Amino acid sequence: MAAEKEDGARRRTSARDDVPERRPAPRHRPVARPRRVSAACAMRSAAEQLAELLGRTPDSVSALKPTDEGWQAEVEVVELERIPDTTSVMASYRVTLDEEGELLAYQRIRRYTRGQVDRPM
Repeated sequence: MAAEKEDGARRRTSARDDVPERRPAPRHRPVARPRRVSAACAMRSAAEQLAELLGRTPDSVSALKPTDEGWQAEVEVVELERIPDTTSVMASYRVTLDEEGELLAYQRIRRYTRGQVDRPM
């Protein structure tokens, strides 16, 4: 079979010219899970993000543990300053972070006075 080009020259065509060029299928890379931030970074992140939400500077991070979704921290916050400071009202917040250190949830789990000592059960 022959076909004319615009300039009048003849060229040979074949059935292959009508078949779209086959390209190899793209290789799908496995979806990489986010890299878990370090414990130190998770502690800072929990305190900073909670401070932003509450408008109060956290006093300390009293607990931190890894979870399947990321991290869980307990953050202590002064809710009401009093004199003497041993009578200030404190609160413990449970903060849930994803693997990248972003806050997913928080919940106040306890209120107490700063001078209060927990007794073993």
